[in-house]
Amino acid sequence: MSRRLALALPLVFALAACGGKGDRPRDLAASQITTIGVNSYLWRASLETLSFMPLLQTDSNGGVIVTDWYVNPNTPGERMKVTVTILDQDLRADALRVAALREVNTNGQWVAAPVQAATVQKLEDIILTRARDMRRGAVVG
Repeated sequence: MSRRLALALPLVFALAACGGKGDRPRDLAASQITTIGVNSYLWRASLETLSFMPLLQTDSNGGVIVTDWYVNPNTPGERMKVTVTILDQDLRADALRVAALREVNTNGQWVAAPVQAATVQKLEDIILTRARDMRRGAVVG
């Protein structure tokens, strides 16, 4: 048993005995309650995943990340803007919502264009996978 786990076990048992919201057992590794208002793994994974885009707004208490418009150098005629919302302190798929806007340049004007649902789903999958990897690394470490 790792030293970190040995030190954490008494805390886990003490917290489990206290009950809580509806006496629902909480998984400390999944919950990772910190000074921010949302799951820290989802938050960090979201920031890491979107690090190539300029950030416009971040609110760790409310769990909102908004990027500015990003133009991919390979497709200069279109740009994307992404909003990530983290809805819970638990690391679950339904605790993450990604929304994206896309515009294409038509005759010098940016015009709204549809975003493929697969694009948003892929971003969510990348963030969730990265967050789970981070949690696994923290629990094993």
